[in-house]
Amino acid sequence: MTVQHHRRAISLHLWSAIIGVLFLYLYIPQTSFAESAEEKSDSVEGLLIQNPGIELWREVRQRGMDTNGATQVKGVDSDILINPYGDLWARFRIEEIVTWGAIALVAMLVLILLFFIIRGRIRVKDGFSGDMVRRFNNFQIICHWFLASAFIFLGLTGLILLFGRTALIPLLGKEPFALLASLSKEGHDLVGLLFLASIVLMLIALIKRNLYEKGDLKWLATAGGVLGKSHPSIGFFNLGEKCLFWLVILLGLLISASGMVLLFPNFGQGRIIMELSHIIHAVAALSLIVVSFGHMYLGLVGVEGALQGMKNGYVDINWAQAHHDRWAEECQKKGQVISKTEYLGLNGNTERQ
Repeated sequence: MTVQHHRRAISLHLWSAIIGVLFLYLYIPQTSFAESAEEKSDSVEGLLIQNPGIELWREVRQRGMDTNGATQVKGVDSDILINPYGDLWARFRIEEIVTWGAIALVAMLVLILLFFIIRGRIRVKDGFSGDMVRRFNNFQIICHWFLASAFIFLGLTGLILLFGRTALIPLLGKEPFALLASLSKEGHDLVGLLFLASIVLMLIALIKRNLYEKGDLKWLATAGGVLGKSHPSIGFFNLGEKCLFWLVILLGLLISASGMVLLFPNFGQGRIIMELSHIIHAVAALSLIVVSFGHMYLGLVGVEGALQGMKNGYVDINWAQAHHDRWAEECQKKGQVISKTEYLGLNGNTERQ
């Protein structure tokens, strides 16, 4: 009996210890959970439920602490698990660039339409004489159409990538749009290199014609002849055309430089630099597209005879006198004006204005 009693006492103490350990294991964590749940929980029908991932994702996103971590992988931004500015960039792209870009494009088209309705096509007052003068050489024409072709392709593919999810998915569906977006992206990247080359060639071809000269400020003061009683005397290009030229060159270089940062992410630029480059790229491209709408309208429709110069390099002498009188006088003094018969012989056709 003494031995059995002793064994029972040992068993009782052992079970008491096991129960105590279980109590400490189960009860105390629940108590600490209940105490912290008031600060880190959601309330559902009176119950306090902790989000088990809140601390984990706070550390993953590195909020409220140094964003640089430790890693054995060496490279740009390799010590940053999640870019804290990624959401900010995405929201700015959707809420600002897409919204205001669409407004700017539509507003420009509306202004062009109103200008056409009010002003109509700008015609040559005395009509065409048939006598022609060479305005652009072959190299300048090739550079212009090379730049124009690359820009139009990049503009269309860029607009597809920027506005396609909103404008095209409802029309095409997700799978066709995905294919179109993929082709646009690949084509955009390839033609972007050609666009940079075309910008450089255009700068070489026409830089001498787009430097400041006498009469440019007078053109600005009269808003190109809109204000005042007479049209200001103009040389080869007016100030508006020169401003457009330099805007195309500068914005084109900015678009190309930011595009290179996005196209070649292995030159040491981090994600923040690429996000800023994307914003610069989109804003500069949209600005150039908006301006190009006005240029294309004037060249194709708005100004009678303007397109002729970029088709084969020749313009009618009456057109030259109406829009660039000082340059027309210089051409006449140098004997550069040719008759209609000579012009048709040079071009080998019966082309008319």
